[in-house]
Order: sequence, then C-alpha cells, then structure tokens
Amino acid sequence: MSADLMFDLTVFVLSLLVGFEVISKVPATLHTPLMSGANSIHGIVLVGAMLIASTARGPAGYVLAFVAMAFATANVVGGYVVTDRMLGMFRARTPQPRKDGES
Repeated sequence: MSADLMFDLTVFVLSLLVGFEVISKVPATLHTPLMSGANSIHGIVLVGAMLIASTARGPAGYVLAFVAMAFATANVVGGYVVTDRMLGMFRARTPQPRKDGES
C-alpha cells in the first residue's frame, strides 16, 4: 500500500469518527435545522463529484463518478425535503370551513 493511499484512508477514517462524535452530541431537537444548514455542503459535494467525473478514465472511474453523483444528489434532494417539512411546521394553518349543521 502506498503512503499516499494510507494517508488518505487515515484522514477518511478519522473524519468518520469525528463526524459521528459531533453528530451524536447534537440534541434531537436540533437535527432538522442541522440538516437544512448542511444543504450548502451537499451542493459543494455534488459540484466536486462532477469535477471528479470530468477526469474519469475507464469504466471503473465512470461507475465511481456516477455513484458519487447519485449519493450527492440524494443528499441535496433529501436536505431540501427535510427543510421543507421543517418550515411547514411554522406555516399558519388555514381554518377549515364548517359543515352545515355544525356549531
């Protein structure tokens, strides 16, 4: 294994551990705002995946680029869905019209 690959794997594993530790300390009431704030990061990941895809060579590179863009797109769309649901909780509800005979 090359030193560069070992360094990259070490950084990846450490970032997973730090990310898990940080997220596990967030109270449940803050998870939704945290997800909506992360949308910009997911957008940057999508742009990065597209840039990497432009340098892909061979079938393995194309498959990895497609998988990276699919996951990044799922993150962006999911983040916007969660944000929309969160903002929906704060919208004013319209009163329901009364049916005949109800007081």
